[in-house]
Amino acid sequence: MENSEIVRILNDIADLLELKGESVFKIRAYQKAAHSIEYLSEDIAKLVAENRLKEIPGVGDAISKKITELITTGHLEYYNKLRAEFPEGIGALMEIPGIGPRTALILARDLGVTTIDELEKSIQDGRLATLPRMGEKTAQNILRQIQNYRKKKNELRVSLGVALTEAESLLEELKYLPGLKNLALAGSLRRFKDTIGDIDIVGTADNPQEVFQRFTTMPRIREVLETGTTKASVIISSGMQVDLRLVDHDSFGSALQHSTGSQQHSLNLRQRAERLGLSLSEYGITNLATGELHKCPTEEGFYQQQGLEYIPPEIREGRNEIELAEKDALPRLIDIRDIRGDLHVHSDWSDGSDSLEDLALAAQARGYQYLAITDHSVGLGIAHGLDIERLHQQIQKIKEINQRFSGIRLLTGVEVDIRANGTLDIPDEILAELDIVLASVHSSMNQSEEQMTRRIISAMENPQVDIIAHPTGRLLGERDPAAINMEELFQAAIQNKTALEISAMPSRLDLKDTHVYRARELGVKMVINTDAHRIEHLDLVYFGVRTARRGWCAAGDILNTLPLAEFLAFLKR
Repeated sequence: MENSEIVRILNDIADLLELKGESVFKIRAYQKAAHSIEYLSEDIAKLVAENRLKEIPGVGDAISKKITELITTGHLEYYNKLRAEFPEGIGALMEIPGIGPRTALILARDLGVTTIDELEKSIQDGRLATLPRMGEKTAQNILRQIQNYRKKKNELRVSLGVALTEAESLLEELKYLPGLKNLALAGSLRRFKDTIGDIDIVGTADNPQEVFQRFTTMPRIREVLETGTTKASVIISSGMQVDLRLVDHDSFGSALQHSTGSQQHSLNLRQRAERLGLSLSEYGITNLATGELHKCPTEEGFYQQQGLEYIPPEIREGRNEIELAEKDALPRLIDIRDIRGDLHVHSDWSDGSDSLEDLALAAQARGYQYLAITDHSVGLGIAHGLDIERLHQQIQKIKEINQRFSGIRLLTGVEVDIRANGTLDIPDEILAELDIVLASVHSSMNQSEEQMTRRIISAMENPQVDIIAHPTGRLLGERDPAAINMEELFQAAIQNKTALEISAMPSRLDLKDTHVYRARELGVKMVINTDAHRIEHLDLVYFGVRTARRGWCAAGDILNTLPLAEFLAFLKR
């Protein structure tokens, strides 16, 4: 049974317990366990076999036994009995925003509605409006939510890079509207998740209604979903939903934090605030004893007023960031200024577009100390891939450039293909002449987990290989990651002193954030590379740094934060 299936069942149990009116603490226990497993990089079946379930945050004795039963038998008696207490299909109704457990139960019992289609029909024929505390206005609101839900469900999530480009273009247009201030991206985009469902923007305005009126009539707006006093939702020409929320100028910090999430982070924050006698909202922090509202113009102030150090958006995912923030013990996450060089760059010697000299100048302009030229080997079939003769010619050319340039060192290298049997397509004696060797998989991606894992580890065991590039081979929205036992891969990386790449290319972001988190825990060394094929791609390092931050990486976890001399010494080791 996959981790995702365990997560679904635990969340279902939480929803059903809420229907029963069970203790909020019991409900949240299941939600917290589900959230922890969702971000788990290990196969949960492995943790069951090794009796390590209780290492997962939020998994105690009771939930541990239930997970074990699910893994070992394929079903859970407790879950089956719980579901039998309620009409079939009630969970589907709760997927509609605004329909909580109690409303879903009323709809199922009083109207016999158990699907979204049946719910829509009950609105159209007037039955829903006749229920107590419903009415025609509520019915029409639910109908709109159904329509929005279907649109969202049918829309594909887009990669982070695509969403960010769209969002930054919107910000550029919006910032010129009169009276609009403090404009910022929020939601999963601000937390730099690898795929994005919609775009959240938060700001403050002297006259929100005027801003909303202009926002909803911008040329790129395809459809207006909702316009209220504090929020407008639209569909833009690309098909993405955009939500713009506006608050008072002095509530910007609390509104930005509220809209950034994640849901679990915000839930944990609210629970802690309640214990302190506080209530949190997008408008500020309310003292429950006095009713006094303290507005927060900055996010830093919002956290500080709760006795917490500022928590960076990338790690607001409901792990243990709040507990560490209480102790001023959060890690100093890596910053783009920590990067000293890029170790995966293609030139016009293979499928890149720029010369070695131009790449050296571009790296120098970015303040880098080194740049590795890693053109493709000929075996991959890439146009102009390097055979042994051309690789030797490139080595000589790089040496000449290094004699002429100061302040930047080009490293000789190659991106060598890992064949289906785990061997490399360039002889070891040739690889030994290079400063750095990247190995990667580009073919036979459908091998079994055992075959693919063994294939990559075989490359790691070659002493000439320094880095495994884009380890899982995924392409967001185009190709699923290869089946790999990541835990075995991490252990092999440690044993063979092989670094793993965090590809900053927005279409890859590979390693992904949860893999980065686990690799860092184990002490695997990583690098952040762009896989640049033209000079502008060097700027994409930004995406790799943000992915590393989501994995809680400090500068010391990433090898290409080392100065040149220390990095070269590491390669020799």
